[in-house]
Amino acid sequence: MSSTGPGRVSFSATMPEDYRTRLRSLHRALGIPADYAARRHLPLQRETRQLVMIGRAADDGKIIRLAPRAAAAWRRMRDAAARDGVKLLALSGFRSVARQAAIIRQRLAEGQTLGEILRLVAAPGCSEHHTGRALDLGSPANPRLDAHFARTREFSWLKKHAAGYGFRLSYPPKNPHGIAYEPWHWCWKT
Repeated sequence: MSSTGPGRVSFSATMPEDYRTRLRSLHRALGIPADYAARRHLPLQRETRQLVMIGRAADDGKIIRLAPRAAAAWRRMRDAAARDGVKLLALSGFRSVARQAAIIRQRLAEGQTLGEILRLVAAPGCSEHHTGRALDLGSPANPRLDAHFARTREFSWLKKHAAGYGFRLSYPPKNPHGIAYEPWHWCWKT
């Protein structure tokens, strides 16, 4: 991102112009401030086009897809956890910019304020899910996206071992992004 004056940010010039234009338009339509990404220290994320299926979501049965290298790392990590008697459940993976915008529109229609929503959902273009490298994980005892996951043995296993497979917790407590603690959200870093 580059600064364009007080409180104004332009999307990174390394992204295609049509993508940047699309995101600016979406942000305006959703009421997301122009300086959102800079204030939240959230980089613009590329929307991947290369995806492979890794299975179905444990909670709703929807197909989950990841970028190929992230999918391979996920399988290695899931299998290692299983060998340790820990069952990691994939709940979601790739999410398009359009889907991210639809989630925000739905929550606005339900009466949530934009501020409340952006504490739980990154703005379109800023979500790691767009990259195909982010996974939301659960456990058999907690197959939901909630903070209780942090009290499971699956989360304890992830804290000890996930980095060895290239995954990191993106939104720990008191993170600089203004996003609520998400013990379930892990992103594979290349």
